[in-house]
Amino acid sequence: MIFYLADLHLWHDNVLRYDARPFADTDEMAACIRENWNAAVTAKDTVYVLGDYTWNPQKGAEFLRHLNGKIHLIRGNHDKLNAALREQFCSVQDYLELRDGERRVVLSHYPIAHWNGQFHGAVHLYGHVHGNPDGQLFLQYGQQCRAAGIPFAAYNAGCMLPYMNYTPRTLDEITAANA
Repeated sequence: MIFYLADLHLWHDNVLRYDARPFADTDEMAACIRENWNAAVTAKDTVYVLGDYTWNPQKGAEFLRHLNGKIHLIRGNHDKLNAALREQFCSVQDYLELRDGERRVVLSHYPIAHWNGQFHGAVHLYGHVHGNPDGQLFLQYGQQCRAAGIPFAAYNAGCMLPYMNYTPRTLDEITAANA
């Protein structure tokens, strides 16, 4: 199976307040993410982290060693990579298009207003905007596109969102939560 998750912000103290994350500290958040991740993902699965993985490359590299699956990073604006962390990922890219079963998926840390394959059923997964006003504007733009007959299957995979719940999710889970 293929899973997706964005904006973990491991060991980024400010994100606890910024997103009102329900953790006493970043170590508690990391423990929750690790537990949820390993309960959902097996060693045979693939996980795409859609950016902003960690602010601490040393702890982040060690943390990856305790997570199930083949893990790929779609780099975000807050990813601080050193050689040890980079080598823990199967790949590190800024953007990726892939097939998840019969569906084409466009992955970016950033929301894209119009993506390759949009008019042919491609789904776009992103992070970056959390629950910010710019994220709300992007959702409104998507509603306007759909109202005008423009396909707009773009979904935020931010870990802090209720339907993500600090857990990697499949494309089916993400699309069903946004139906």
